[in-house]
Amino acid sequence: MTPGQQSIVLIGMMGAGKSSVGRCLQRKTGLVCFDTDEIVSARFGVSIPDIFSKFGEEAFRQAETAALAELDPVVPAIVVTGGGVVLREENRQHLKRLGVVVWLEAEASTLLERASRRGNRPLLQTEDPSRTISEMLQNRRPLYTEVADVRVNTTNCSHEEVADTVLASMNGRSSI
Repeated sequence: MTPGQQSIVLIGMMGAGKSSVGRCLQRKTGLVCFDTDEIVSARFGVSIPDIFSKFGEEAFRQAETAALAELDPVVPAIVVTGGGVVLREENRQHLKRLGVVVWLEAEASTLLERASRRGNRPLLQTEDPSRTISEMLQNRRPLYTEVADVRVNTTNCSHEEVADTVLASMNGRSSI
């Protein structure tokens, strides 16, 4: 990447591979990587599941919005976001301000399988996690579509392949 380029902002559902792809992009570009979940967790001094259980989802969402607002759009970076970041209009505006927004998408069954590898997903602690993730995806899909400049399906790809696809899509963009 060269000076004057925009950040790469990763959005998508839990299990889409945002954190892993973000680390690959960081290695490939040399850009700093900011993960909004990590920023929020550090501010609270506890894990994301603990934030949800002790303070509630609304406190998490407020901290997430504050973290996004503080990121500098002038300094190119890789920005990894939480799956629900698009739920707030203010966040969607921040995402567009920060750089090129890349939606990492996958089939619902793939998202559930990947997200279930960690047993600490607060929003999946329901009687029917499959239904929950399908409903979340259905509700969020229009919001992801609204802000995404680029879409990459991660269902059958490695993190490296997804990162390469993201970078290839950037090469054709006049703004990056």
